[in-house]
Amino acid sequence: MSDKKASPSVEEMLAQDAGGRNPTGIQNQIILYVALLWAIFQVWIASPFPYMMETDLLRWNSNQARSIHLTFAIFLCYLSFPFGKNSPRAYIPIIDWILAIVGSLAALYYVLDYESISDRVGAPILRDTIAACIGIPLMLEAARRSLGPALVVIAIVFLLYTFFGNYAPAMIQHGGYSMDQVVNHQWITTEGVFGVALGVSTDFVFLFVLFGALLEKAGAGNYFIKLAFASLGHLKGGPAKSAVIASGLTGLISGSSIANVVTTGTFTIPMMKRVGFSSEKAGAVEVASSVNGQIMPPVMGAAAFLMVEYVGISYFEVITHAFVPAIISYIALV
Repeated sequence: MSDKKASPSVEEMLAQDAGGRNPTGIQNQIILYVALLWAIFQVWIASPFPYMMETDLLRWNSNQARSIHLTFAIFLCYLSFPFGKNSPRAYIPIIDWILAIVGSLAALYYVLDYESISDRVGAPILRDTIAACIGIPLMLEAARRSLGPALVVIAIVFLLYTFFGNYAPAMIQHGGYSMDQVVNHQWITTEGVFGVALGVSTDFVFLFVLFGALLEKAGAGNYFIKLAFASLGHLKGGPAKSAVIASGLTGLISGSSIANVVTTGTFTIPMMKRVGFSSEKAGAVEVASSVNGQIMPPVMGAAAFLMVEYVGISYFEVITHAFVPAIISYIALV
């Protein structure tokens, strides 16, 4: 028997790159069913069915939907991502269960106390402050686990700036804001955490990523890879050209550069090395191709949806104007 370890599967590589856990038993089932419930909720609020019902029981407005969306995200983030590199990945520690529940309740507070909050906008009370002081740090920690520290550091710097702007240089100095003002802006109104960015994620990003993932699981990714190799594999530098095309086609259905690299790279990088590409060059070609997949319509990064909200144009216009630059970038890579 060979002593070599078996090559990890695509799913294992993707989970490792994303820092995800792989619990077993009941813990894995909870993550699975909560994720399924999240997907059902997103499809439900995007469908016309809530407005066809006579009852308001399963009908939420945009602001409430954002709160529920964030609740699912924080809960699953603490269950799926460990605290650090040395944290257990085969099971979920009790502290992460506590953080997941507390963080999700803080995010759901906007829905639970919605009627009362709508009556006192601009005048937060003690429980508003408590919910914000719990929710914001736990949300930042969830972001650190899933996305890394860079974005969290930027958020903390700007959050401190709102409190201590009076100590900033004269050009950017302001009088500083009180705790009540920050709580009101960041957690009670739709100007902070529950603002446009979360609204875009709730209304657009989740659905595009969901249906892109379903298409990938149905075999579209493997089809695109085979199509690329059949078209260009026989040319000089064919494996590299095929890697570029395969990543571009995968970008049609995937808004994640990590997923793109793992899906196509497991096939294309060994092929490129086999015909003489160095490991560094093969990796560089694959990464450049996969990162460009995020600008390939119709499933692009969240920035495209933010453009729709801020600029006020339709998403169809965004993808129409993005298509030509995306094609040009792939022509250059080829």
